[in-house]
Amino acid sequence: MTRYALALDLGGTHVRAAVVDEHGHVLRAVRTRTHAEQGPDAVIERMLALARQILEQRSEDERILGVGVAAPGPVDVASGMVMHPPNLPGWGTVPLADLISRSLDVPVWLGNDANLAALGEHRFGAGRGVAHLIYITVSTGIGGGIIVDNRLLVGAHGLAAEVGHMPLVPEGPLCGCGHRGHLEAIASGPSIAREAQAAVARGWKTSLAKVDHPLRAEDVVAAARDGDQVAREILARAGEFLGRGMALLAHLFDPQRFVIGGGVSNAGDLLLEPARAAARRHVLPAYRDTFDVVRAQLGDDAGLVGAAALVFDMVG
Repeated sequence: MTRYALALDLGGTHVRAAVVDEHGHVLRAVRTRTHAEQGPDAVIERMLALARQILEQRSEDERILGVGVAAPGPVDVASGMVMHPPNLPGWGTVPLADLISRSLDVPVWLGNDANLAALGEHRFGAGRGVAHLIYITVSTGIGGGIIVDNRLLVGAHGLAAEVGHMPLVPEGPLCGCGHRGHLEAIASGPSIAREAQAAVARGWKTSLAKVDHPLRAEDVVAAARDGDQVAREILARAGEFLGRGMALLAHLFDPQRFVIGGGVSNAGDLLLEPARAAARRHVLPAYRDTFDVVRAQLGDDAGLVGAAALVFDMVG
């Protein structure tokens, strides 16, 4: 008999809910805007409304084993707490797993969204068959997940793999967490957009000056694909620092593969080729041919699929 899980994903601009089977297939999914600025109570109520909508649609043979929740870090997986996530304004320490469990009367397991995306890619995506991999998502923020010997590394308090907060540039750009020079402050989508806006303000010759709305990372990617040299240099700089972060992680964990996901990864080799080159340039010679760098395969579904995989792992 096929097993099913309800998966909730709080990452990004939308809250999503889905029924996922044990083979990683998303059978039904619904979404709504997060509106994180409205605070945790409003966001959690949206999550619960989507969960109830999905549960009401299930057939008689879809026995839901539990709920997996992918939430922006930091999270304490043991207690089910979300703890002051930089990308959710107004959230302090929120007992998210307990709130959802009591409302839906089902067991709930919580994980860092990037950790669970790593688990999803490992089981059902670009990491299948790879025992040691590191997943990095480059989007509004930068997160990660680490698989060692086919197991997700969560750390003593469930806080492992916050790769976006590796300090790479002393006194560098301000990160959303309040510190300076973190990878997230240099190579995330908003950081790329900020660099593009600065280039326009300096009067550099670029088609980005003609964009009639606040610049976004996708504008930079589109311009780079059209041959805009300034846009290409901005993406190359982000890729350079992404690669430096990968080199640091390679020395620590000796992975076989880096899987790069998130919206900014849609830039493809405009981002990944500079990242590959920087990673190999900054590692010791013995590491240079020990890993590859590929794009993620699951897209927006990675967190949902990983949240479901967490349920199946916990149920056994």
